[in-house]
Amino acid sequence: MSLPASPMPKASAQVAPFVECLGPELAMQFLLRFGGAELYISANPQNGGGVEALVGREAMGRMVAHHRIGNHIRRVPLARRWLALMLHWQGYSTAQIARTLRATDVTVRNYISAGRVA
Repeated sequence: MSLPASPMPKASAQVAPFVECLGPELAMQFLLRFGGAELYISANPQNGGGVEALVGREAMGRMVAHHRIGNHIRRVPLARRWLALMLHWQGYSTAQIARTLRATDVTVRNYISAGRVA
């Protein structure tokens, strides 16, 4: 799927550190998998847990070293609005986005219409 010519949706302040450390695609995957819960990221992983399997050891190190993330995230953001805008930007349908985010189509349409730049 080719990306549109329009600019990528801007990450909120809550999401920006994850995008800085992981890049937009991996940040999306990380937020979809771990969003909504507390998370501890080991600075010295021993057994290749779920975070390491998804993002890799190097990216884990960037997250732990980031002044706004660190190794103990009290609650990984759900970031539904940004995720909806990113998925829409990538060309996914409203129904696909709603199923991915476990949200209603009405909520997704509201996120998209509120996120459009005039």
